[in-house]
Amino acid sequence: MSLSTSPENPAAVRTIARAVEAWISRLGAVWVEGQVAQLTRRPGAGLVFLTLRDTEAEMSISVTCLPRVLDSCVPPLAEGQRVVLYAKAEYFAGRGALSFRATEIRPVGLGELLAQLEIRKNLLAAEGLFDPMRKKPLPFLPRLVGLVCGRGSDAERDVVENARRRWPGVQFEIREVAVQGVRAVTEVSAAIRELDELALVDVIVVTRGGGSVEDLLPFSDEGLVRTVAACRTPVVSAIGHEKDAPLLDYVADFRASTPTDAARRIVPDMIEEGRKIAELRDRARRLVTTRIDQQVVWLDSARARPVLADPLVLITTRAREVNSLVDRTHRALDNQLDRAYDDIAHVRARVRALSPAATLDRGYAVVQKADGTVVRAAAEVAAGDVVRVRVADGEFVAERA
Repeated sequence: MSLSTSPENPAAVRTIARAVEAWISRLGAVWVEGQVAQLTRRPGAGLVFLTLRDTEAEMSISVTCLPRVLDSCVPPLAEGQRVVLYAKAEYFAGRGALSFRATEIRPVGLGELLAQLEIRKNLLAAEGLFDPMRKKPLPFLPRLVGLVCGRGSDAERDVVENARRRWPGVQFEIREVAVQGVRAVTEVSAAIRELDELALVDVIVVTRGGGSVEDLLPFSDEGLVRTVAACRTPVVSAIGHEKDAPLLDYVADFRASTPTDAARRIVPDMIEEGRKIAELRDRARRLVTTRIDQQVVWLDSARARPVLADPLVLITTRAREVNSLVDRTHRALDNQLDRAYDDIAHVRARVRALSPAATLDRGYAVVQKADGTVVRAAAEVAAGDVVRVRVADGEFVAERA
């Protein structure tokens, strides 16, 4: 039942504390799963103190148990391990503290962990977080490489040294964080978000060395996976060895088998690129040389052609053709004129032969009456008629007797 209180009738602290204690006592014992964030066991103490943490919700509860309960765990319990425990809530009214008293603790086995990871993997895959279409290409030569790694770890040295061996000028923005234990998810996620906000960072590498499934469990955390999925910067996952496959590998834009492999992926090999450039330069030189040689051969062939050996040959040839045509024209015209002259002479001769004057020259005469009529018969002129007689060199008048 809820307490009935008012400003005029408030409840005492002890009343509230007892009510809370009564409410919590009705919860009974429950099974709880979480990660051991802190384990405190003092020699000679009657209780062992644990902090059980939910890595996804960033929540934790205090747990106590008897030493024999802790000693019954096989293998021995350690910080960072996931457990399932049976505990009952206890509220200490004197100091207002809530705690759970565990009577049984079971470390989560490898099989159970793998089964949980498979379920989580399927759920995230169903959301499309592992879709290859979401993955961003890696830059050819990044201006700045963001590196998330353990403090002073071999993985950091592998990435940095191998990358600089391939490309000495590569620059790193390094964030050293916890890569194992209860703070790993929080610190790795925060480092990724911080590097993603830096405009000069072109690629982010998340790396750590190998380990057990429990050691690599933070890199399968749902919150961390969603943080990587939200990044605008390409992310390279280089966790553990080839056989290790945390969920970070599936959501990352590129999965490197080892930290050394990540170094080979994020920057090109300067020696190899120099060799490629030299090959391209040689190929270009050969192509240009071949092209020039072809043009020289073509030019020599062109120069050897008659038209180029004697540029006026076409004009000279055409001039000879024109002169020949002019000569032919002249000869043809002369021939036609000669024939025309001959024709005219023949016509003139015929005309002259048929001309009355020519007849008169041969001794003939034309006799005309006074009215100009030509006399063709003697009967046409009577005695005493005067006629005009026309001869070759003149005319005269005659009278018929």
